[in-house]
Amino acid sequence: MDGQGMKKRRACAGKSAPRPARRKEPDGKPCLGDDYELLDSGGGRKYERFGPYRLIRPSAQAIWRPQKDTSWWDEADASFDRRRGNQWRLKRPLPEEWSITVCGMRFRLSPTDFGHLGIFPEQRDLWGWITSMVEKAQSEERTQPVSVLNLFAYSGGATMAAARAGARVCHVDASRGMVKWARENTSLNGLDQAPIQWVVEDVNKFLDREIRRGKHYDAIILDPPTFGHGRRSEIYKIDRELASTLEKCWALMSEDPCFLLLTSHTPSLTPVALANFLRVVSRSFRNSCIEEGEMLLTGSPDVLPVPSGTYARWFPGPCRESGR
Repeated sequence: MDGQGMKKRRACAGKSAPRPARRKEPDGKPCLGDDYELLDSGGGRKYERFGPYRLIRPSAQAIWRPQKDTSWWDEADASFDRRRGNQWRLKRPLPEEWSITVCGMRFRLSPTDFGHLGIFPEQRDLWGWITSMVEKAQSEERTQPVSVLNLFAYSGGATMAAARAGARVCHVDASRGMVKWARENTSLNGLDQAPIQWVVEDVNKFLDREIRRGKHYDAIILDPPTFGHGRRSEIYKIDRELASTLEKCWALMSEDPCFLLLTSHTPSLTPVALANFLRVVSRSFRNSCIEEGEMLLTGSPDVLPVPSGTYARWFPGPCRESGR
């Protein structure tokens, strides 16, 4: 396993480029001092600590037996039950909201009706990688700050990771409420004055408009949903839309690109499948690398990691330069 929370493979991009031997290198900035921790998993559930609160939530991947005994699980403050009407069951009161630090960034958390909290901690190593890649690009001779487009941007983890490295970021999400939540997170991190553009819009409509305007971005990040609704009730189905979305993203890449990062929580989209999408769109760019892997929830060394999504990332140059 490379990195704290990602299982990774690398391949050179291009039509006939061979797959090199697997390397073990740093993925980016380490995520130190986290308030998040996976405590245990199994039986279709995950047991997590978010700051001072311990929560149990469903996990379709965790079908093995729990490693800790029942009394350990009984100490949880709350659990979320999807089998009985999507509801939180509280053993002790939870606040309406609280804040934690993950990967050096502050996040406002709040229990939602879907069992979410406003953060996907399985992406924390990717946030460190984003920061490292932007910093590396910023250290090169560029006349302008690195421009980053973050699509399906949720509560802003990737946006903040890029902004804290000095990038100019465009944050796009179809949910006005989530964009508001992301802005509150940037305030928690002292990034109120950072060059971040906030856009509430259907992603494909936004991409079409940016292409017509002749806009370009040095880096693009996207985490498309399996099934989602746009701001004006547009329907997004990942199996139908992803190829087109990525083609539009590639059309917006600048002449001096930094990276394209694609993540997914759709079970059918394996790391190889995501990497294949990137191979198709980037085939004209010969000297580049594609890395693929699983996003993992992790805890102490004796806790089994929980697969929680997949990723693939493209960047120019040889693979050994990743995160350097």
